[in-house]
Amino acid sequence: MIDKSVPKKGLHHFRSISDLCKALGVSSPRHPLIAVIINHNEMKPDSPLRYLLHDFYMVSYKSTMNGKLKYGQGYYDFDEGGLIFVAPNQPLSIVDESDPCQGYSLFFHPDIIAGSHLAKSINKYGFFSYNINEALHLSEKERQKILHLFEEIQDELDTSIDDISQDLVVSYIEVLLNYSNRYYKRQFITRKTVSSPIIEQFETLLNTYYTDEMGLQHGIPTVKYFSDQLNVSSGYLSDLLRNLTGLNTQQHIHAKLIEAAKQKLSTTALTAAEIAYELGFEHPQSFNKLFKSKTNMTPLQFREGLK
Repeated sequence: MIDKSVPKKGLHHFRSISDLCKALGVSSPRHPLIAVIINHNEMKPDSPLRYLLHDFYMVSYKSTMNGKLKYGQGYYDFDEGGLIFVAPNQPLSIVDESDPCQGYSLFFHPDIIAGSHLAKSINKYGFFSYNINEALHLSEKERQKILHLFEEIQDELDTSIDDISQDLVVSYIEVLLNYSNRYYKRQFITRKTVSSPIIEQFETLLNTYYTDEMGLQHGIPTVKYFSDQLNVSSGYLSDLLRNLTGLNTQQHIHAKLIEAAKQKLSTTALTAAEIAYELGFEHPQSFNKLFKSKTNMTPLQFREGLK
């Protein structure tokens, strides 16, 4: 189904996994909140889906793909296949694809993990972020491990569903994400950021500020806000962040703000002025100026570029 509230021509917005499976030409899911496609050859080759948005998570392994995947405003590095991760309400475009890709996919709705440990921790998996645009390339041993977990989820869904089934499925998803996290760290080991409890707390506070839309009440967060929350001086926090990540506190705030803005521009019909207000700006001009300074385009140009 197409969500007409999203102002982009040709965007297919899927609110249910059943509707997506129908559009892809595969069997209806056994469970309404989760589906596994073990063989992409099952999908109809003439699928019209080239620009899609869905209300659920996707973990997909592409062993071959001739085209490109555009995720947000960037492209996935995919030439040799790999594992990709898409969070709810993050547009995905398939560009210049001439042949169906090979592989397998997992789709799961946030409701299936609601109330679980995974629901509280899923934001820690950075590979769901727009900032990641490099597919996770797997060794043969790693690929077999991930495929085995896909199959375990499928096997559980194929059995008679009981009151334990959902707990087991969620456990398998969490194990899959943890292995993926391990493999990502292996892949990016030379660029790995040194961990620090203060850094982890800062990232949690920053994520919460925008997911809870605190900007509506408190405006754009300040460096002092975070240093007070962490009980350290503003200078110490900025120095720590700069030494460990290469960016100071203000730069992290701006990066997160731009990420939040991109998501709203991608998934809603809100005007740039309305988005500026939701993010905590007093004046839309200030938002436009910051956005352009960080992305080299205006908010409207960014939105147009997603078409």
